[in-house]
This record gives sequence, structure tokens and C-alpha cells, in this order.
Amino acid sequence: MKAADLTVDELQALIRKIVHEEIQALMTDPDQYLELTDEIQARIESSLKSSDRIPLQAVKDRLKLV
Repeated sequence: MKAADLTVDELQALIRKIVHEEIQALMTDPDQYLELTDEIQARIESSLKSSDRIPLQAVKDRLKLV
């Protein structure tokens, strides 16, 4: 079937489906089933306990973001 053979409603439904699938693919975490090593777990826990913070503007400046 060609796109030209679709009705407007069918084409809109197809576009919605494709956009939805692409958004789902972009939002999927590729590491979601991986386990954290003990070292990484310890680093995360240490970071969460720390009161040191980097201001958002400093991060933006470092990454050259607007």
C-alpha cells in the first residue's frame, strides 16, 4: 500500500503511531537491565550524601549551553 492510497484519517493514525514509537525508543534507557557494580553504587551513595553542588549555570557554561 502506498501513502497516496491512505485516507487522511489513516495517514494521521500512521503518523501518530510512528511518532509514538520513535518517542518511546528515544526515552528507553539502554542501561535499564544492567546491574551497578559495587564501586559505582558506592560512588552514587557518596554523591547523594555530599552537600557539594555545582550550580546549573556552571554546568551550562562548561557544556557551552545557552
